[in-house]
Amino acid sequence: MSSAETPREWDAATYQRVSTPHQGWGAEILDRVPLHGYETVLDLGCGSGRVTEQLLERLPRGHVIGIDGSAAMVAEAERRLGSDRTTFLQADLLAFTVAVPADAAVSSATFHWIADHDTLFARVRAALKPGAPFVAQCGGRGNIASVVAAVEAVSAREPFAPSFAGWPGPWNYAGPEETAERLERAGFAVERCWLQESPQRPAPLRDFLETVSLGAHLERLPPELRDPFLDAVVDELGPDPMHDYVRLNIVATAR
Repeated sequence: MSSAETPREWDAATYQRVSTPHQGWGAEILDRVPLHGYETVLDLGCGSGRVTEQLLERLPRGHVIGIDGSAAMVAEAERRLGSDRTTFLQADLLAFTVAVPADAAVSSATFHWIADHDTLFARVRAALKPGAPFVAQCGGRGNIASVVAAVEAVSAREPFAPSFAGWPGPWNYAGPEETAERLERAGFAVERCWLQESPQRPAPLRDFLETVSLGAHLERLPPELRDPFLDAVVDELGPDPMHDYVRLNIVATAR
């Protein structure tokens, strides 16, 4: 979702095809979650279900509740993974509720789209049992700095500049210090919170930018300027560009 707005819609089918880096990040965070195989686990920002699918492999007797703000993402996840071991909900992560507190929660590549992390973490805590692990990862301080610089340069030019005037942008790249403080205030005991570099070359680049990185930017542009904007960003990034990802990792427990 954009930082000050309601969750945006995504091209779920293209996301499923191009979001290869997200699958690797999902595997990393799931290795940090202590599971016995029978738990009910929240997948926050489940998208098209990449992490949900990996969770199901670790929960042969368990259940996954996937929550996402995009109707298209939820529909794609349901199409791919719908069963008696999954529940998919379309809901804003700043306002979601569950009928029964869950045994654990995970999230991958989602929280940097949300401006209000205090409310977010309080909502997650309310959805968990005491003692439940909460393991997450998202874009952190310094994330995709080269991409951000290219986008800012193009956004300042005509004819694109009027569409972005006064807009703070869609990203909230927090650091570990303030994140740990927010988690503690929300009712979590923080085991560890840290930044980790994860450079990637997503391909095809233009499809990835259109679907993942710049979807919120394109929504602000009139349709006739969207392709020229994408082309200008690709040119600004130069040959063989790297997405210099910096991941903010969270390992905590609900008190």
